[in-house]
Amino acid sequence: MLIRPILSSSLLPNEVSTDERVVPLADLFRLLGDPTRLRIVLTCVERRSSVGAIAESLGLSASLVSHHLRLLRAARIVRAEREGKQVFYLAADKHISSMLAELLEHIAEPHADFRPDNE
Repeated sequence: MLIRPILSSSLLPNEVSTDERVVPLADLFRLLGDPTRLRIVLTCVERRSSVGAIAESLGLSASLVSHHLRLLRAARIVRAEREGKQVFYLAADKHISSMLAELLEHIAEPHADFRPDNE
C-alpha cells in the first residue's frame, strides 16, 4: 500500500506548528464540524445546487442554508456561480472535494488493527 505524505514536502517541520498555519486549519475544521454545514458542503461537492434545492434536499429553511453558505463562502469552502437570476453553489476547488472524499473513505475503511484505549 502506498502511503502519501500528509504534508507537502515544501513545508519545514517547524512551519507546521506555527499559528499562521494551524489557526486557519482549525477554523476550517471548526466550520466543517457542524453537521448541518457539512451536509451542505457535501451536497455542493456532489452537484451544483441552488439555496432552494439544498434546503429542500436537506429539509432545512432557505434562510438557514443561506446563513451557512455565507460562512462557507467566506472560508472559501464553497463558491457561487450566477446563471441569470439563479445562484448555484459548488465546492470552492478540488482541494475541498479531495479532502472530503479522502475523509469519507477513511471513515468507511475497516481498521482491523485499531484498538480503543480501554481494551
